[in-house]
Amino acid sequence: MNRLRNLDIKYLKGIGPKRAELLGKQLGIKSYRDLLYHFPTRYLDRSSIYRVKDLSGEMPMIQLKGRFIAMTVQGEGAKTRLVGVFTDGTGTMEVVWFRRIKQIRESYHTGNEYIIFGKPELFNNRWSMVHPEVDTPAATTAAQGLRGVYPLTETLRNQGIGARQIFTWVQAALAASPVITETLPRSIIEQLKLMSLRESLINIHNPQSNEKLQAARLRLKFEELFYIQLNIQRYSRRRNAQLTGFRFPRIGQYFNTFYSPQMPFELTGAQKRVIKEIRADMGTGKQMNRLLQGDVGSGKTLVALLCMLIALDNGTQACLMAPTEILATQHYETISSMVAPIGINVKLLTGSTRKKERDIIHSQLTDGSLHILIGTHAVIEDNVQFKNLGFVVIDEQHRFGVAQRARLWQKNMVVPHV
Repeated sequence: MNRLRNLDIKYLKGIGPKRAELLGKQLGIKSYRDLLYHFPTRYLDRSSIYRVKDLSGEMPMIQLKGRFIAMTVQGEGAKTRLVGVFTDGTGTMEVVWFRRIKQIRESYHTGNEYIIFGKPELFNNRWSMVHPEVDTPAATTAAQGLRGVYPLTETLRNQGIGARQIFTWVQAALAASPVITETLPRSIIEQLKLMSLRESLINIHNPQSNEKLQAARLRLKFEELFYIQLNIQRYSRRRNAQLTGFRFPRIGQYFNTFYSPQMPFELTGAQKRVIKEIRADMGTGKQMNRLLQGDVGSGKTLVALLCMLIALDNGTQACLMAPTEILATQHYETISSMVAPIGINVKLLTGSTRKKERDIIHSQLTDGSLHILIGTHAVIEDNVQFKNLGFVVIDEQHRFGVAQRARLWQKNMVVPHV
């Protein structure tokens, strides 16, 4: 695959420097590999030949087999068009081109047999087809079976580069690359009975059957997800090796006092399992980054609170950041009322917090007497400093930017668990 990645697309027959530059700018296709991995977005069944006399109503993309009996240029200036009269022996159809008129007129001749492919439209009680693909019957690979529809741009279409041209170049690239090195271990291919890479690339572009198309898709999707997973694992391991975190070995007074008499309800099995997994992560000495998911009302806030209590029991502070003032206030009212009986100091910091209250919050954060800070984006302001922030909860994290979330993590010398 590295060899294909290094082969410039301009050297492929029929492309050249100008088209290569255009493909690079419009589709990001710069190498043979880029071209082979430019997959069709959908497929059309070109196994059937229709007849003009059988056309009726709203028609899909179809193909007809017959001859042009006339080719004339009509109109002037911007309205110039090439109109061909096509017949298959059962009726006639107008075929119209508005671009590349000279080239098309030189390419297709009256009396010769062609297969045209496009969408027929009924206009003034007469069938017509605009800018169809035209092939000779000998071009069976292009005229039969499942045919891929490739993502293109208007600029490429105006330059005469369509799905048919992409298909032709893909076939040329495959022919020029008889050896395509496998990218997956043989053991995985054999264990999962996956199609080989070369056969997958052939069948994703030119399916020999619907079954082989599905097998090719499965192989290529698996490969993409497999390497995404490997990259995530590699990033995670490198990150864990570089970032040390807090080690929270103990469950102490805050957690135990709250868990028995103060808990509003019994934890579910799923909540207990998640807390156990989070606690295990917080005992490794590496920074935890976890995404906690659950339906509305499933108890995510309670799980987050219990984990914050573990952080408090190990001598650190906790912070919960929410995307809106309303949500932050709701969290503050819920959590502060639940933990007030066990002596935990909770404060709310938002954009509308008054200066007097802000001064109290800043003072208590730096001396460590403020245990849990709940707020909006206000908590990531530079003047908000913690004595020892050990645990961070970000509600609806997708509503914050990566840099915003990172600013909260950087409030401590040792990165907090998240």
